Amino acid sequence: MEERRYHSVRLDKERCKGCTNCLRHCPTEAIRVRGGRAHILDNLCIDCGECIRVCEYHAKVAFTDSLANIKAYKYSIALPAPSLYGQFRGLKRPEYVLEALKRVGFDDVFEVARGADVVTRAIRERLREPDLPRPLISSACPAVVRLIQVRFPDLLDNIVDIRQPMEVAAAIARAEFCKKRDCDPADVGCFFITPCPAKMTAIRTPIGQKHSDLSGAISMMDIYGMLLPHINEMQSDPDFVPATRFGVGWATSSGEASAVCPENSLSVDGIENVIRVLEEVENNKLSDLVFLEGNACIGGCVGGPLTFENNFVSKNAIRHLVEQMPAVHPDTDVPISMLTKYAMRCDEPFRENHAVALDENRAEAMRKMKRMNEIIERLPGYDCGSCGSPTCATFAEDIVRGFCTEMDCIHLMRERLQVMAQQMVELAQTRRE
Repeated sequence: MEERRYHSVRLDKERCKGCTNCLRHCPTEAIRVRGGRAHILDNLCIDCGECIRVCEYHAKVAFTDSLANIKAYKYSIALPAPSLYGQFRGLKRPEYVLEALKRVGFDDVFEVARGADVVTRAIRERLREPDLPRPLISSACPAVVRLIQVRFPDLLDNIVDIRQPMEVAAAIARAEFCKKRDCDPADVGCFFITPCPAKMTAIRTPIGQKHSDLSGAISMMDIYGMLLPHINEMQSDPDFVPATRFGVGWATSSGEASAVCPENSLSVDGIENVIRVLEEVENNKLSDLVFLEGNACIGGCVGGPLTFENNFVSKNAIRHLVEQMPAVHPDTDVPISMLTKYAMRCDEPFRENHAVALDENRAEAMRKMKRMNEIIERLPGYDCGSCGSPTCATFAEDIVRGFCTEMDCIHLMRERLQVMAQQMVELAQTRRE
């Protein structure tokens, strides 16, 4: 039996009204409503945060680290996602945000956009290798990777085996800081400033890695208010060496694809759109593509559920920012030695999530599948969610698993009550006669 996974997305039971809105929007059908409250299925949740967006009662929340957690380490390094720059309207230079992070308590700052530059070069080198599956699928969005593990296991080999920019950035940041300060790496905490809960989950339960190089993640929503008063006080640093415009561009949809493979790539944002495109890939309808960038959030990381600014405004802010930066590509900015100096490749395979299996025993699974199909035949097929399961198929599966009964379907219950009512009428008539 698989041990319980860490999840950033969790339910506040006191706020939940059992409205089923989250039920209908979960891309992996990981939510059930039982006893008037939602329940998130541990083995199916991919921490995409869609339930956080749609819950009118704010009953779905994302757990991340607080700023106080950095005090657990002698030294702390902030690793801001490039989408953080888009939270500040009219931002002229990235270093304003970096300096503000130091003022709120961090000892040093390292741009994750620089990690994205290194990863860009690593993926481009990887694409030069022969016999790779097509299209290669980006591993940058952990929600999309977990989606593939749950719903598209046949595409696991298509995921590029290069580490996420935040992981590469953490490894470089810690090494450079320790060299500069002559300190023990164990004394240095690296904290990602995250736009989404999926990144927090990927740190606690890494994908493609045995261990994460990050110590934690702090929500952009939580830290935005602390940074804002300092932004306008900043002065330009003439010695600052920023990431390239391509690395910063990873903050928005198509940013990664434009940097990695602009000639023959596809960028998709929004989890439902990603699902539709992955279905096309699974059916071999997009084999002419070289690279596929998938983002669970509309607009890319700027649309993450833990961001402060409107995602369209943020995307526009990133566009204006990169337009002011030199058009230097990571191929020329990142020396090839960086790809051997730091670990670039994943050290764990991307494995299928077997949560959908009805039983470990094949014969028993087949028996349950037969019973499940028989139940589906009796169901109305409305997929209304009133039973507490997202679809009639998942309801039948829940019955087979022993979580509910057919009478939880209000349509079957109504039919049964109508039959019982008619029987009572007939019985009363018989007695009068």
